[in-house]
Amino acid sequence: MRELSLDRLRTLVAIADLGSFAAAARELHLAPPTVSLHISELEERIGAPLLLRQRAQVRPSGIGETLIARARQLLAAADQALEEVGRQVQGLAGRVRLGASTGAIAYLLPQALEQLGRSHPGIDVQVMVLTSQETLARLAAGALDIGLVALPQAPVAGLTVQPWRRDPVMAFLPASWRAPRVVTPAWLAAQPLILNAPETRLSRLTTEWFARGGEHPVARIQLNFNDAIKSLVGAGYGATLLPHEASAQGAAVALDPRIVMRPLRPALWRPLGIAHRTGQPEPATRHVLEALWALKQLRQPRTAG
Repeated sequence: MRELSLDRLRTLVAIADLGSFAAAARELHLAPPTVSLHISELEERIGAPLLLRQRAQVRPSGIGETLIARARQLLAAADQALEEVGRQVQGLAGRVRLGASTGAIAYLLPQALEQLGRSHPGIDVQVMVLTSQETLARLAAGALDIGLVALPQAPVAGLTVQPWRRDPVMAFLPASWRAPRVVTPAWLAAQPLILNAPETRLSRLTTEWFARGGEHPVARIQLNFNDAIKSLVGAGYGATLLPHEASAQGAAVALDPRIVMRPLRPALWRPLGIAHRTGQPEPATRHVLEALWALKQLRQPRTAG
């Protein structure tokens, strides 16, 4: 026997607590010869007697007391590990790794996490700010459990991507501007612009929207952080195009009073999907998915055009 067996250690601790081989056998529901074999194997592995056999009492030797103290710690740790794993199997606890863009994290994910915290407080969601391509790559590599990604996406082996939300893209303008009620590519292209970084799906969507109107504007600055973009809009630095996220009940996200929001003509939508590895997810991951699906819009906000 090369390694110490927890079963053998449990037998040793039971004998020390109960004072006899026979009592330990009854407590552990083992045959007396099995209890004797456990101790013989342990003593052979240690190379020294662990128990002192007296007339009507079995007591630990000095070496036995040292091993018993360590055995109690090991057995307690093993029991705790089994309890923790059991809670994860039941979906009562666990760690879920999620990747998403800054916009989804700022405006959508908190609603799902709030609901999850009420129903499953033992689940720990670790969030990473990633582009859609980074999210899919990490999911495929097993480094993530769930991803919120822009659609459409090319199929990735081993991953399931399902449509989740469809949020309208709106023009966000400084409130001091004299802006039309509905914003067109021609009008917006003539304004100073703050747009998303070119590696993002939103950048490609907005570029296509301008191109449909025959416009190819150059932004003053390109960023991949929507809150920073809105801060610049509020400061009057320029206008932008961003998704207008709303809750599952249609409640609008609070807007900086220095910013006004206008619908686009033609209308533009930012579709999002939920990605995860194909197959039955672990219970904790399933509960997070359920909280996210609760945010799926049942009614789309109205947009002009």
